[in-house]
Amino acid sequence: MTEAEDRKPQSDEARSTFDPEITSEFAIPAGLVAPGVAVEPDTTSEFAVPDGLEVPQPPGADSEGSAFSMPSTYSSKQAPVAFTPATGVPVVSLTKDVPWQDRMRTMLRMPVAERPAPEPPPRVEDGGPAVPRVLDLTLRIGELLLAGGEGAEDVEAAMFAVCRSYGLDRCEPNVTFTLLSISYQPSLVDDPVTASRTVRRRATDYTRLAAVYRLVDDLSDQETHISLEEAYRRLAEIRRNRHPYPTWVLTGASGLLAGAASVLVGGDLVVFLAAMLGAMLGDRLAWLCAGRGLPEFYQFTVAAMPPAAIGVALTVAHVDVKASAVITGGLFALLPGRALVAGVQDGLTGFYITASARLLEVVYLFVGIVTGVLVVLYFGVTLGAKLNPDAALRIADRPLWQITASMLLSLTFAVLLQQERSTVLWVTLNGGVAWCVYGALRYPGNLSPVASTAVAAGLVGLFGQLLSRYRFASALPYTTAAIGPLLPGSSTYFGLLSIAQNDVDKGLVSLATAASLAMAIAIGVNLGSEISRLFLRIGSAEKRRAAKRTRGF
Repeated sequence: MTEAEDRKPQSDEARSTFDPEITSEFAIPAGLVAPGVAVEPDTTSEFAVPDGLEVPQPPGADSEGSAFSMPSTYSSKQAPVAFTPATGVPVVSLTKDVPWQDRMRTMLRMPVAERPAPEPPPRVEDGGPAVPRVLDLTLRIGELLLAGGEGAEDVEAAMFAVCRSYGLDRCEPNVTFTLLSISYQPSLVDDPVTASRTVRRRATDYTRLAAVYRLVDDLSDQETHISLEEAYRRLAEIRRNRHPYPTWVLTGASGLLAGAASVLVGGDLVVFLAAMLGAMLGDRLAWLCAGRGLPEFYQFTVAAMPPAAIGVALTVAHVDVKASAVITGGLFALLPGRALVAGVQDGLTGFYITASARLLEVVYLFVGIVTGVLVVLYFGVTLGAKLNPDAALRIADRPLWQITASMLLSLTFAVLLQQERSTVLWVTLNGGVAWCVYGALRYPGNLSPVASTAVAAGLVGLFGQLLSRYRFASALPYTTAAIGPLLPGSSTYFGLLSIAQNDVDKGLVSLATAASLAMAIAIGVNLGSEISRLFLRIGSAEKRRAAKRTRGF
């Protein structure tokens, strides 16, 4: 037997001895014994620690190590600036006794990732909040606030408060003049849920506005447990409630407002009655036009004609009265001071689209008033009416009468705005203070009308904001009616009269003065509100972020 033949049976025998099923070239040859290795079936990666290399592990760490374990060279006490501190990012704590308006406004001005989590956790419905229904409730509340004349920033704060009270933290409300929208994204990987609502009809009712604020305040209170169904029920009751004052009371308030304004610019009892009659006729005609579906532009045009017609008729009849005071009193009842203040406030807080729409609305309403008065004045001048605008300028000789008239004007303005009876007294006092400040700066102090108006309006905004924070309500009922005595009715009338008498240059100067006074009122009210917030304890970081956001840096 040859050597090859002798080796062949031995290899076959050896192969059968080890593993008869192994036929691969990777089989262990006969006579070669592999060294014993500890069984470690899970360690098959090239990232495994080689044998003989000892890696120091921190106390309490896993022996195998982790990608999330802290490196051995890292010290939490001397952490680099690029790393997040070991203790985490400091939680922003908002003062609990600050009204919800300011807390929500502060968080809205912060990025979504930096907003603090609610403390304690918000109330949620059984099984989690019904996101579509919460968003629908939020939009309905925002619609009532925006239709009532509230500023865009306050509407967003209220919408954010409602969503946050039901656990929807990652939400972004968006408010324009006629459109409300809100988007909620549960997490970075989930699809957002978005809903919107269009505001098609506006109605001035500050009683309803105050009721909505109370609902949002109760929803924001962690100690008050209001379910989603209960919130819907209260919102339906707010919508169904009647206005606090009937129509005849509103008509009488419009007449009293015009009469008080005529006394404010130098009129007597006859002028008071004439202005009152003209404003009441204009109010009734405007209601008739509204019932026929005419736009507000034509309603203001028609409402401005009766006071101007009565003033011109008294002049043509050679009645010894100040016809200019009659017409000026009628204009006071029509000037859109509420929309003007809201428009300027939206512009100053960064809502430029809404501010542009509101100011454009003011321009249209003002043009309607100008059209109605100019038509009457043109026919009056054609008929030979001798209208003397200087006759209505001597208003500093009767300060007690002026103060009384300003308070009556604010009171009737509050009734026209459908305010709650509990707020009428406060706004009446606020209007009296505004006129006292204006008169003291304008006449004994010889300050310019624009500066005097701005200072007085600033005090109105300051007191109105403090009163609203004391009562946890909106600031509009305490400020809008109080600026009534400061409205530029005289400058508007003098400008229209000059244009009717073919003195266009003088008329444009008077109208520019009226526009300057209107802007001074709006900016003063907003500045007073912002000054009052400086005394509220919110936190320096939030205030700074709000300032940056407001000023566009």
